[in-house]
Amino acid sequence: MQQRTIGSRAVSAIGLGGMPMSIEGRPDEARSTATIHAALDAGVTLIDTADAYHLRADDVGHNEELIAEALRSYGADTSEVLVATKGGHLRPGDGSWTQNGRPEYLKEAAKASARRLGVESIGLYQFHRPDPNVPYADSIGAIRDLLDDGVIQMAGISNANVAQIDEANAILDGRLVSVQNQFSPAFRSSLPELDRCAALGIAFLPWSPLGGIRRAGDMGRQHSTFQEVADGRGVSPQQVALAWELALAPVVIPIPGASRTQSIEDSVRAAELSLTADELAVLAELSQAA
Repeated sequence: MQQRTIGSRAVSAIGLGGMPMSIEGRPDEARSTATIHAALDAGVTLIDTADAYHLRADDVGHNEELIAEALRSYGADTSEVLVATKGGHLRPGDGSWTQNGRPEYLKEAAKASARRLGVESIGLYQFHRPDPNVPYADSIGAIRDLLDDGVIQMAGISNANVAQIDEANAILDGRLVSVQNQFSPAFRSSLPELDRCAALGIAFLPWSPLGGIRRAGDMGRQHSTFQEVADGRGVSPQQVALAWELALAPVVIPIPGASRTQSIEDSVRAAELSLTADELAVLAELSQAA
């Protein structure tokens, strides 16, 4: 699979989002493990997770532990796999989401994530979502401290706007390596952030790049132009959507969620799908009209 770069690390152009394996409707552990192993077999070397990817209040970090165990049981070298996790977003266990961007909390959360992942230093740690009750600079200052102290190897942010990207990069002394925002054919409001990342050489990791867990399977029905291009190529509209995102900038690394081997195997093929100038022009017109 073609590769892209996060900081100093080369990773696969398509990553694996672990969230569907741990929240509502999550599959059994055997199927989740098989999905992760299938991703590794297909050349995926970026796996996205978070301590908040869980169901109940008593299983915080479920997805982190699931991924760690799947890597241990893979039976082959996984040293090139970059596991990116996040902190600062919480699920109390009632289906809701809350934020905690307090520096002392983020520092302890990162250390807890490292223990669950079974690593001394987290490869990539991202501030999950701004906390309206905590100054953004204070939260990012904690991420800087984690980086300086070696608790994490690289630092990123998620759900950020352009001003926050610039502020975080300044606080981190130019060491911001990734921004993880929602972006898909149905959700393009993060295009300014994508463009800013491209200008700075920072990896842009679209989450829900196929529209989310419930909408990914309806890509062709929701976006007829993507279906038309897919039909002409004999591929899935999901592959076309991911290939379109990859073509937007060399910093884009989509992280589609998956809980079935077939899903991630199909997504990975997008990395080798080179859309023509005419196809991209048609999809660009759709983008401008959306």
